[in-house]
Amino acid sequence: MNFLSSSEVSLAFLIACSLKATFLIAIAWFLSTALRRQPAALRHLVWTVAVLSALVLPLLASLLPAWHSTALGNASRFLPPTLALPGNAASQPLPTTIVNAVAASPTLNKLADVLLLIWFAGFLFVLFRLILGFFLLARISSRAVPLTTQSWTEHVSERSRSLGIDRPVPVFLSRDTRSMPLTWGVFRPPILLPAGAARWSEDRLRIVFAHELAHIARRDWLWQVLAELSCAVYWFHPLVWLAAARLRRESECACDDAVLNSGIEPSQYANQLLDLAKSLNPSARAWSAALAFARRSNLERRFSAMLNSSINRSNLSRRTRVAMLFFALSLLVPLAAVRLPAQNVAGKFSGVVSDPSGAAVPNATVILTNHKTNLIQMTTSDAVGHFSFVGLPSGEFEMRVVKQGFAEFLAPQIALNPAQESSQNVTLLVGPVNEEVNVIVPGGPKQGSVQGGVQGGVQGGVAPNGPAGPKRIRIGGEVQAPKIIAKIQPVYPAVARTAGIQGTVILHAVIGMEGNPLQLRVMNNQIDPELSRAAVEAVSQWRYRPTLLNGEPIEVDTIIKVNFTLAE
Repeated sequence: MNFLSSSEVSLAFLIACSLKATFLIAIAWFLSTALRRQPAALRHLVWTVAVLSALVLPLLASLLPAWHSTALGNASRFLPPTLALPGNAASQPLPTTIVNAVAASPTLNKLADVLLLIWFAGFLFVLFRLILGFFLLARISSRAVPLTTQSWTEHVSERSRSLGIDRPVPVFLSRDTRSMPLTWGVFRPPILLPAGAARWSEDRLRIVFAHELAHIARRDWLWQVLAELSCAVYWFHPLVWLAAARLRRESECACDDAVLNSGIEPSQYANQLLDLAKSLNPSARAWSAALAFARRSNLERRFSAMLNSSINRSNLSRRTRVAMLFFALSLLVPLAAVRLPAQNVAGKFSGVVSDPSGAAVPNATVILTNHKTNLIQMTTSDAVGHFSFVGLPSGEFEMRVVKQGFAEFLAPQIALNPAQESSQNVTLLVGPVNEEVNVIVPGGPKQGSVQGGVQGGVQGGVAPNGPAGPKRIRIGGEVQAPKIIAKIQPVYPAVARTAGIQGTVILHAVIGMEGNPLQLRVMNNQIDPELSRAAVEAVSQWRYRPTLLNGEPIEVDTIIKVNFTLAE
């Protein structure tokens, strides 16, 4: 595998996903600002869709078929394309010889490797930080003791049912007296309270339970963890971190709305929240995967929102959620499928050119043509028959391989996909030997004379009939062998000359390994029989020097045209 070329492709893919993520977050920012008077749950949904879309972008981009957008491509011209595409489709493109990019630009390849390694190191660091938070939460939960007060257990169960939570929610008291109330987990998330919370007032416990159960009902912990994973993938992108912070802030505001909707007075709620923020530990370094009750960074905004009576605190309807999901998919799918110019490169295309005996064919010309973009790329096989293209634009190509002395190889459709390595080996066959003989005599055609010939010729070759013999190989191009060493000139039949008959006789023959024409036959049966007889009679006496392939004689097909022409 060519790691360097794949590094450039991977880096272009990462840059393209980052640009698309920027576009998604910008739309989320615009919508969130426009919805500042709407429920916090709606803004939280907007940011959730944005960070989840950014997270699944790389997966969708690798699975969906490519869509090439001209408008988006023009808007992103600041990204240097791997190959310059022709600007005018009507102009004739010049063939371009592809060289190995590893040897031509080692600095660029090394830079791509270094940047990818830096990204991977940052990804592992953020992911390790998130996993460490999981272990710390699991450790604290394992050492916590359950809250067994029956009245509060019943209160939690009743409140859970009112929020649509169909599973029991355990409540634990941690050993830390200053830890924040929090919840974490997906399948059976617990509520962790600090030691001594059993001595809290009834109002405080009711508020804390209402807030944390709202987090559980809304599955906020899951969305926040997915946002943290987006931060791991795009750790270098400040807007992704901003989106994750806004997601956390809106989740707290949405839960505040749920608490206020339960009948608790805003002033009472704000006082309890402020008291807890003062008395408990505000540090969140070990709680990166948790949702704490009273983070000081957002208290001022939360106080302002909960004391503002004009803010809409209604719950989201199912119709609103479905509409937001449909909007997100209609935006995400085409955005993931679109390919930017720097992203539109295939990894590598290579192969080996050989002859029918299996020997390598050096210096064969390999031509790839994209008829949609009028782009032509060329290279040649090396001493061992190997050829390769690096950094080709992805798309559908026609492949031709030509070499003097061999028939042209044609593969009409080869699909090259981004970030993939493809290969195709080629076997070149020896080419058809074409001979043309002109028989011209004076005496133009008379009135009502018959003119023979083949209009349009014979396409391809005709398999000769006859007993099985040595393997015959079709060859073409400008081959000079086998060479005629004895050639008898055909004689114009007198009958045909008198009748004014002229035309072309097309003969097919197999030149044997001793140089004799074998299985000679006329391919255009509509020609005059006298002309055919004269042509066969002469050509059957021809002798050739045998054709050698790697030192061994072989049989080859030949097409011979005998032109009978009456001069004016």
